[in-house]
Amino acid sequence: MTNTYTNALIGETSPYLLMHAHNPVNWYPWGDSALNKAKENNKLLVISVGYAACHWCHVMEHESFSSEDVAGLMNENFVSIKIDREERPDLDHVFMDVAHLTTGKGGWPLNIIALPDGRPVFAGTYFQKRQWINLLREIHIIHRSQPAKLNELAEQIKQGVERMDFVGLVKDSVLFTDVEMYRIIERWKTNLDPVWGGNNQAPKFPMPVEYNFLLSYFQKNKQSDIIKYIDTSLTRMAWGGIYDHLGGGFARYSVDKLWKIPHFEKMLYDQGQLIEVYAKAYQLTKNPLYKKVVEETVAFVNRELKSAEGGYYASLDADSEGEEGKFYIWTKQEIEKVLKEKADLFCQFFNIFSKGNWEEGKNVLFQTEPVASFAEKHGLDENQLNDYLSDCKQKLFEERAMRERPLLDDKILTSWNAIMIKGLVQAYQALGDSGYLADAIEASVFIEEKALREDGGLWRSLKGESGSINGFLDDYALLIDVWIDLYQVTFEEKWLLKASELCEYVSAHFFNDDNQLFYYTSVSDAPLLVRKTELSDNVIPASNSVMAINIYRLSKYFVNKEAYHTAFQMLKNLSGRIDEQGKYYANWQRLKLFFIYQNYELVICGEGKEEAAKQFLADFNPYVFVASESRNIPISVNKESSGLKYFLCQNNTCNLPMDTKLEVLEKIQE
Repeated sequence: MTNTYTNALIGETSPYLLMHAHNPVNWYPWGDSALNKAKENNKLLVISVGYAACHWCHVMEHESFSSEDVAGLMNENFVSIKIDREERPDLDHVFMDVAHLTTGKGGWPLNIIALPDGRPVFAGTYFQKRQWINLLREIHIIHRSQPAKLNELAEQIKQGVERMDFVGLVKDSVLFTDVEMYRIIERWKTNLDPVWGGNNQAPKFPMPVEYNFLLSYFQKNKQSDIIKYIDTSLTRMAWGGIYDHLGGGFARYSVDKLWKIPHFEKMLYDQGQLIEVYAKAYQLTKNPLYKKVVEETVAFVNRELKSAEGGYYASLDADSEGEEGKFYIWTKQEIEKVLKEKADLFCQFFNIFSKGNWEEGKNVLFQTEPVASFAEKHGLDENQLNDYLSDCKQKLFEERAMRERPLLDDKILTSWNAIMIKGLVQAYQALGDSGYLADAIEASVFIEEKALREDGGLWRSLKGESGSINGFLDDYALLIDVWIDLYQVTFEEKWLLKASELCEYVSAHFFNDDNQLFYYTSVSDAPLLVRKTELSDNVIPASNSVMAINIYRLSKYFVNKEAYHTAFQMLKNLSGRIDEQGKYYANWQRLKLFFIYQNYELVICGEGKEEAAKQFLADFNPYVFVASESRNIPISVNKESSGLKYFLCQNNTCNLPMDTKLEVLEKIQE
């Protein structure tokens, strides 16, 4: 196929940028070439941010950026830049702050108009073609006729974004208590949906960061309404259309409050975090549904997102054949053709109708009651019904496999791989499947070899034989976090030592001495509009909250009081925000739980220590950090034994060695 147009994106590796390489718009990647051209020609910048799995990004690309009329306008009057938000979250964070500041909302595609020096003057998301043309014409006229007006607006926006990020050093003493935590959660509950789970709004996103915190909170407080909410959320998500009942894995979000109709893209970071949450919930409850979700989702990721070298790709698109969800949806007639006489019961169970349960004639698989109650209604044995459903799903899965598949975004991101590895480690702890641990180690070795540079830093994005883009704080923080986890389940001390080395690198290159928090970008990287500090936990935990927990955990292993106080200071700095908006700081509150309830270090020594650690970690014990004897890890020094022994320590003081896991648990209960 001969392409009429080719622009400067043709040399990029990002699948999202390459989608636009043959647009008539003369796109540039972010960099000096585009920015210098804008300054030299005094042209405004169009900065368009999206990602490969984004449905509305594709719509705007088709409607506007493939249009010669639109391209003519953009090429004549603007310098146009395309950004993959997953490769350059530093840029996305800044421009999304501009959108929230100026419009009160955000999303993708994110479209920014900026002065030639890069300062934004306008932000918006998706525009229809006519709207986009009108906007470009109007702002070009203002730039030519009233440049001072735009300059003044740009400076106001810049100052506003700077204020959004400001956090000072809190010097006053702060006492964290469970009473204060209880008040925060009581206010939080007003935003929760007790019937369908999740937050009480639409669209509805899975929020694994929140569920992780609430599971840790419940482990200490045993509040029945907390575990009921978690169970409702996890059950309804696993029943809903947001979950792929045929192939496993979760879509990005549902457009409704019922988890019914998904926005169909599948992101690696969702899979990793939800595997972690369902595995922890299984440890607490032994609910077989949670185990099933873990097994099916790991299988999906390994089948469809795993590279030949052991790393994990970024995402699967929402669209195939130009239609959102086409790979996943069914008409009732299609199901009847595949399942024949078995179709009726299957359609009843998954609420499939001739008229469709979504748009006209289209259905997603949507479960609304437990297998047991459905079996009882139809006079079936529960095991018999499960076997029947499994057989039907396998037939439909095989039929679906012949459809045109959604686009794979095959870049490998360090931070997202760390999230996936953490999910695999947690799945291993909960289910005991050594294959999950093997997958986690394989991916960790891949990241170690491909992403870790000789200078001790990290690459953000990996594709082919080399990495690209200097790592951001989340790449470091999430990798440190999972390397600590890997040490706990393997007792290979190299993982803990590497985590400590990486933490030292972060302190040297990202630390802000003024408030003892960490910048999102290395101080050696050129600053953007502002140098951001990522603070609030969202779908992915904030890189600063992950770093604070990392520093706390490492302070316990390496008996480092200075690091302990750094973690405490970071939490103090955010204490006011946490009190006011607790649900947006859920991972910070996981750290707060350590300061309220204190953690234990458990050093397991002697013959059989690996199996003993596996048995201990099979239970949900978020307040216990596990280690083994070592001369290189201070908490483990001088704790050696030929026979199996458990040393339980707290605040650098250790009890006499114990012989059994039961003794350890009884001591903790005291």
